[in-house]
Amino acid sequence: MFHPSCSPDCRRDVAMESREPLKKERQLGLLPDDRHDSGLDSMKEEEYALLVEELRGIRLQPSEELGPLHEGQHPPAQPWQLQVTEEGDTFLHLAIIHEEKALSLEVIRQATGDPAVLNFQNNLNQTPLHLAVITEQPEIAETLLKAGCDPEIRDFRGNTPLHIACEQGSLRGVSVLTQYCQQHHLYSVLQSANYNGHTCLHLASIQGYLAIVERLLSLGADVNAQEPCNGRTALHLAVDLQNSELVSLLVKHGADVNKVTYQGYSPYQLTWGRESSSIQEQLKHLTTADLQMLPESEDEESCESESEFTEDELIYDDCVIGGRQLAF
Repeated sequence: MFHPSCSPDCRRDVAMESREPLKKERQLGLLPDDRHDSGLDSMKEEEYALLVEELRGIRLQPSEELGPLHEGQHPPAQPWQLQVTEEGDTFLHLAIIHEEKALSLEVIRQATGDPAVLNFQNNLNQTPLHLAVITEQPEIAETLLKAGCDPEIRDFRGNTPLHIACEQGSLRGVSVLTQYCQQHHLYSVLQSANYNGHTCLHLASIQGYLAIVERLLSLGADVNAQEPCNGRTALHLAVDLQNSELVSLLVKHGADVNKVTYQGYSPYQLTWGRESSSIQEQLKHLTTADLQMLPESEDEESCESESEFTEDELIYDDCVIGGRQLAF
């Protein structure tokens, strides 16, 4: 454990003073069970107070004091690099969760080029970069990217840090992640889907974050990418959500209005029975005639091909009771 260096009363005062800015779940509208981080708010007040003071009591040894290294030699692991909590969080994870900016930057500086520290995943498969995005600390995220962290690593839901930024609606987070991400990493992240089958564009579209949608499209996100479960594109999602502005934006950026779901529905066909007539008008003149009418119901087709007898009414001629065949 880290070692505290002041009285319990002092720790409690420091904790109360530092706790307010850490309640990101209230700003994000997340309930405790929906939190993406390691559950900081679930700690008891006394435990939290102790941990905050222990963090502040740590003195990192500057890398210059470690002495010169020979070629091929790696610096010895420092104590803070070996500390892992029950939730799998390293000292860097904790410093970011607690928004200890100075400590976070110092750890990142000393860990520059060390993937074992920068990309370490906790029990929720979150790297420090995931937590920097979740807690909305773009400066920390930028420093991590410059230090060499991997932006393609997925958490327990299959989300990269960019997926999370898009879902949260963090335009600053999206800007930092896309600006300081190497091009091959960026292309891969833009095309990848999380474990629910959603790309970054899908997530931003579902939440209706138009500025983020436009940013992603300008960077090369596939506007016609389909969800693997049912084949909906961002345009299908925009119709489902009745978001007229999003429909216009996607069409402007080349969304294929004739792309169909795996059940054969075009975006226009999804407008039937919906309230927004403006969306229907936007898509009608762009959609081919064969994709404007609703497909024939499979149920109707199946009914027409059914036998005249139901399963209970089928005639059996091989019923035997007591060794004697029944006569019908």
